[in-house]
Amino acid sequence: MSRATLKKDPRDVAGMFDDVAKRYDITNTVLSMGQVYVWRAAVREALRITPGMKILDIAAGTGTSTEVYKNAGAETVALDFSIGMVTVGKQRQPDMDFIAGDATALPFADGTFDAVTISYGLRNVNDPDLALREMLRIVRPGGTLVVNEFSTPTWKPFRALYNFYLGTALPTLSTLVSSDSEAYDYLAESILDWPSQEAFAKRVQEAGWRNVEYRNLSGGIVALHRATKPE
Repeated sequence: MSRATLKKDPRDVAGMFDDVAKRYDITNTVLSMGQVYVWRAAVREALRITPGMKILDIAAGTGTSTEVYKNAGAETVALDFSIGMVTVGKQRQPDMDFIAGDATALPFADGTFDAVTISYGLRNVNDPDLALREMLRIVRPGGTLVVNEFSTPTWKPFRALYNFYLGTALPTLSTLVSSDSEAYDYLAESILDWPSQEAFAKRVQEAGWRNVEYRNLSGGIVALHRATKPE
């Protein structure tokens, strides 16, 4: 396959995820050393789910994250740009609402959802700022945004170790557990290219969201940003 580059051509990104869809969940568990479950629980907590709450899960992949929110009582829609991911998700969870869609042109009316969330997917969008504005549009006034994304470890010695893992250990591990190790070369590059916690918080604010806050998970390997739409 032609792996995606940091230009993030939508066809390349979608094709890359199509190719890894079947083993995507187990690969993420292995490469994150199980931390993905901790991070997923943190998103669920940040969403403050109440029964009947309408949540759009963007870059939902095969719906493993969406299932967590659904089990907590939310009415969920799992959206992903990759047809392959959506297909595998529908096979595994036929009772879940899956939609193939683009984060920069969401196929929903204004104010449809109470909350929108995206985990480890915004850095794969070719225009993240447009995506943030689209998320603002489809959430009701007072609604919630939760973005969980790979970020910058806060402790310098740990940051150096983490960068070594991304550049050396992760590519080696990905050849053992993934059907397409080149996709995880892109993963490392896109993580290193993503803005810091503070810089991204500013971009969320500039997109129109308010009450922007964030907290680091696993020492800053992941940063969870939360914001609300103005009333």
